[in-house]
Amino acid sequence: MRATPDEADRVELSRFLTPGADVSDGGPRDAPANAHGLRHLAFEVDDLDAVLATLGRLGYGPIRDVVRYEDVYRLCFVRGPEGLIAELAEPLAGS
Repeated sequence: MRATPDEADRVELSRFLTPGADVSDGGPRDAPANAHGLRHLAFEVDDLDAVLATLGRLGYGPIRDVVRYEDVYRLCFVRGPEGLIAELAEPLAGS
C-alpha cells in the first residue's frame, strides 16, 4: 500500500503467484482478480452500504457477500461494465 505525498489517497499493488501466464479462462471480461493484467482497483469508502445502494440502482451488485477483513475493513468486490473489478473497503472504527 502506497500513499500519495499528501496522504489523501493510497494505491495498493498486488502480485499473484498463481495462475501462470498461460491460463485462459474465457477472456478478460470474466477473468478472475488474479489473472494477468489490470483486473481490479481498490477504493476506500466512508459508507460501504451507501455506495452499494448507489451501484445497485445502476445495475451493479457485489460479486460475493460483504466480508470483514480482520478488524480493519468491511470489503466487497463489484464487477464493472468492462469486467474490471472494483474492491470497496470501508475502514472499521478504531482501525
